[in-house]
Amino acid sequence: MSVDFSSGRTPNSSLWRPNRTLNRWVEQGVKAIFGLFAFISVLTTLGIVLTLIFETIEFFQVVPFWRFLTDTHWTPLFADAQFGIFVLISATFLTSVIAILVALPIGLLSAICLSEYAPVGLRRWLKPTLEILAGVPTVVYGYFALLFVTPLLQKFIPDIQGFNALSAGLVMGVSIIPLVASLSEDAIYAVPRGLREGAYALGTTKREVITGVVLPAALSGIVASFILAISRAVGETMIVAIAAGQNPRLTLNPLVPIETMTAYIVQVSLGDTPAGSLAYKTIFAVGMTLFLITLVLNVFSFWFVRRFREKYE
Repeated sequence: MSVDFSSGRTPNSSLWRPNRTLNRWVEQGVKAIFGLFAFISVLTTLGIVLTLIFETIEFFQVVPFWRFLTDTHWTPLFADAQFGIFVLISATFLTSVIAILVALPIGLLSAICLSEYAPVGLRRWLKPTLEILAGVPTVVYGYFALLFVTPLLQKFIPDIQGFNALSAGLVMGVSIIPLVASLSEDAIYAVPRGLREGAYALGTTKREVITGVVLPAALSGIVASFILAISRAVGETMIVAIAAGQNPRLTLNPLVPIETMTAYIVQVSLGDTPAGSLAYKTIFAVGMTLFLITLVLNVFSFWFVRRFREKYE
């Protein structure tokens, strides 16, 4: 059967049919480009992980793993080098806990207000305004903590030092409020209206509907936002590097200078430490520790969402 390609018709058909050959080639080309970008993303992630693994293995060939876990000081840049990673972990834990105590309640209450109490017009204006906080550079937050929050705290807490974990944690909590509020509000707003109306039909109050119906229904999304905010707090760099100081010590006192894992990586990366030296390789061991912590948090978040996600028709 012959085909007239110029007209797109066959001898036995009176209908015009467009020539889709070019479209098919374009579609295949787009698929190839998207696949290439996805492959580059996976390859980049794999390269980062392999770099951390190989450099960390070289570090532990010199420093015993048991010493890495049991030393009570972190002084890899000193003559008497000690490699107690829990010194940095305790500082990271301290600032993260302070930030979480600020961000989680304020973020969740803001999400409930936006979703359940605020009028539609106010919600459209208030939510983008709240999310502006997420666009402020963290270095600005760091200097805000150092030059404003710390002097303000010194008026009420005379013993607090110029560099401290408290101001860094408080400002870091403010910086991650939009993350908690936005994601939690999306999860709460997605709860079907029928669940609320059914609860109201039983005679419950608005507060009882929110606490007994809406929040349990949106639990998986809320917990996911919490864990994502915790991962963000653990990995924060500039705020703690500027406001918390660079004094590694094993303490949970928020009034003294400390050094987190990310702050130490910044210190060595910007210093005069020779590349390839043992002190330089410590940043990969610290980075691998930080990677494992965030990986555990993300895996738990993924499992929790899959386990407790509510599906509605």
